[in-house]
Amino acid sequence: MTHSVTSDPAEAEALSCLEQGTQKLEEGDIEGAKTLYQRSVEIKRTPSSLFNLGVTYYHSKDFDAAIEAWKECIAISPNSADAHTNLASAYILTPKSPQPDLALHHLQIASDLVPEDPEIAFNLAAVLEANATGGYLERALEHYKRAEKYGVKKAAMHIRNISAKILGQKIKEDGKVPDENGF
Repeated sequence: MTHSVTSDPAEAEALSCLEQGTQKLEEGDIEGAKTLYQRSVEIKRTPSSLFNLGVTYYHSKDFDAAIEAWKECIAISPNSADAHTNLASAYILTPKSPQPDLALHHLQIASDLVPEDPEIAFNLAAVLEANATGGYLERALEHYKRAEKYGVKKAAMHIRNISAKILGQKIKEDGKVPDENGF
């Protein structure tokens, strides 16, 4: 017995727009890609079409639109580490009102989803370090070490710098230089 396979023409068109948009993006045609991704989203809202639409908004520096696209992508596909990572970047780079707390939240989710990803570990460490007033230096050091372990060479410099910051804080708090064991 054979089963007939029916194909939804709208779904096929949405996929075609998505693929054409990706080709335009690879060619550097951000506006052309955006138009095709918007069409794909209009036909069928999928995590891929929303994610890629967010990428085009981000490249166009329309951070609010990128944030909305990636938030919707995450609502449909909460385990997309890439969407969480990109959303964090948009929260940091938005010129209106950067939101480092939301960036940290999404980078932590991405890190939990893909703990071996060196780029996520490095970015999380950098945002933690930048928000040192929140007492995040030790956590930043931990993530820089993870980034270095998984191949980010520039993390070594950050490890040295942040270790010095932590030492400086301990000296300030205790009024004395800790020994090699940290006491």
